[in-house]
Amino acid sequence: MKESKLLIVGQKNELFTLLTRQFEGEFDYMWLDPTHLRSELKNVDPALVLLLHEPGKDLETHAYLQQELNGTPVVFVHESHDFQLFRDLVRAGAIDYFVIPEDLNGLENQLAIMLARLEKSPEKEKQLSFKRGSGQVFAFYSGKGGSGKTLLSTAFAQTLKFESTAQVLYIDLNLQFGGGESYLGVETTRNILDLEPVIKEMTEQHLRNVTEKEPLSKMELLISPCDAELAEYITEDFVTRLLRVCRRAYDFIIVDLPVNMDERTYTALVEADRIYYTTLMDTPSIRVFKHTEELFQKLGIPTADRLELVLNEVGRENELSKKDIERFIEYPVAAEIRRDIKGIQTAINKGETLRKLPKEKKLTPAAKDMRKWVVSMLK
Repeated sequence: MKESKLLIVGQKNELFTLLTRQFEGEFDYMWLDPTHLRSELKNVDPALVLLLHEPGKDLETHAYLQQELNGTPVVFVHESHDFQLFRDLVRAGAIDYFVIPEDLNGLENQLAIMLARLEKSPEKEKQLSFKRGSGQVFAFYSGKGGSGKTLLSTAFAQTLKFESTAQVLYIDLNLQFGGGESYLGVETTRNILDLEPVIKEMTEQHLRNVTEKEPLSKMELLISPCDAELAEYITEDFVTRLLRVCRRAYDFIIVDLPVNMDERTYTALVEADRIYYTTLMDTPSIRVFKHTEELFQKLGIPTADRLELVLNEVGRENELSKKDIERFIEYPVAAEIRRDIKGIQTAINKGETLRKLPKEKKLTPAAKDMRKWVVSMLK
């Protein structure tokens, strides 16, 4: 058997026994006790690390592994769901998070794929930090209706696909009324609710069986059921599990959220790597933002280094300028999208997207601004 260079870091407990029984005959692994990590880690050179949960020690151990092993990919294993820990570990650089025993087969499959890729080109994979499993979630939100949130989120997702080779998924969590499919010119009988029967054992294959592709960019999307009664079947746990699987399957997940704050919206905001708050440039919008900011603080939704403003319908006719916005609001401005009544309204009336081609030369002002934003974000 070829050496796999898999290093398991963790105590020899029930979790360790369960994993090693599953791996028997499949992987040639090394093991280190966390208490001896500082003295023994220098003697090994693994290609991949499997870090087992140890209460109160996970983030510290992960940071030490990253420091000493120069960015070697780390996969984390836990006996239960801990969404706060999951988010913190992913942000710290862990490439995936598995809950055992429910994800046992999925873990084995992913380890086999990762190790095969690392065996073929170990140095190249380390340089790329092995990004599989660490897809970024961008949540579009506004506390005020009419801010253009759905238009901007769909255009952002499509432009992101046009301007990169990334795997992009757009999720419409406006569960009662939807709307994203209209801006993307997509008609389908499948929607996000089709995942409900398999949500507890959902895999990438289940996910891709339900997603639809936007014809021009080939970006994938999950459509809302557009039904208030059916929307009740989508719970907080559903949203968490969905986003977790999406992180493994896609590089970028764009989530369009409704104005109303409920458990599902809260969950998506907490799980997001970045929150794009869309706003118009007038006094009512500023007042609503201040109320939203207070609500975020009361609910414990972190905003520092996560929340950015997207100024929509920017023009000379605005009541407020960008400088006014920056004086009232301390968060950075991610993008300014110009008022483009002709270009946007024409696209909406025709049921078309703002972009048609990857290297389109004649873009409307709003589409140009969107492209500038996405290209800057990718850099």
